[in-house]
Amino acid sequence: MNKLTLLLALGLLLGSCARKATPVTSTNGPGTSVAVAEPTVRATNTSFLFLNAKGKAQITMKGNKQGANISLRMRRDSIIWVTAGLLGVEGVRAVLTPDSVRVVNKLEKTYFTGGYDYLSKLLNVPVSFAQMQALLLGDYLPAPAGTQPTIATEEANRQRVSYPLAGVLVERLLQPGTGRVQQLKVSDAATQRNLTVDYTDFKPLEEPGNLPFAHSAFIQAQQATAGAVTAAINYTKVNVGRERLAFPFAVPKGYKRQK
Repeated sequence: MNKLTLLLALGLLLGSCARKATPVTSTNGPGTSVAVAEPTVRATNTSFLFLNAKGKAQITMKGNKQGANISLRMRRDSIIWVTAGLLGVEGVRAVLTPDSVRVVNKLEKTYFTGGYDYLSKLLNVPVSFAQMQALLLGDYLPAPAGTQPTIATEEANRQRVSYPLAGVLVERLLQPGTGRVQQLKVSDAATQRNLTVDYTDFKPLEEPGNLPFAHSAFIQAQQATAGAVTAAINYTKVNVGRERLAFPFAVPKGYKRQK
């Protein structure tokens, strides 16, 4: 896999933090905020219908750095469309729906179409559409049914919510007042795998409610076999609302299918 593909895969890695979780839903209109299902957790999630964002990402792995331009489009609970490229030349395009994954790699002239078992195998963790959506929006995912989260109040009245899940410890730090996810941590003592995501540069969205949205995320992943990998993602443009978006995807003739 080249590093542009890794850019997409690294984001998918974060799905391990909330396996089989149910996304928060809202009866409010798009662009408004919504409280999560756990009444003692002071978290607030987005609920707009469409999102269109552009930005840059830089990945560092084993001392090597790779930058990329990224574009993200989304229709809530329906489709996620991501592209990554260099110098105006697209390298990778991925389209995710609740039941399918399609990826075309123009650098290697390959493509994949199938289910989430492909991503789960690639990243060695279960991955779902709901997890990807929450990750990209910086939203909170409640603890799975039957699991009671531990809630601690820290400095400046921030909440830290944690719970065990499938052998890992999941922790989220929530901003006071806004209820937005500020930090995500996933720790797996058995495999010495750790993941930290810091959401920063919060700016209000130009929608009713002016909900703050993180325009930057810094990801640090540590695995015993692969070492440390970091990714800095910075959005320069984020638009949300009801305006419909296109999600084009096509496989050029002659590309080889990945199995």
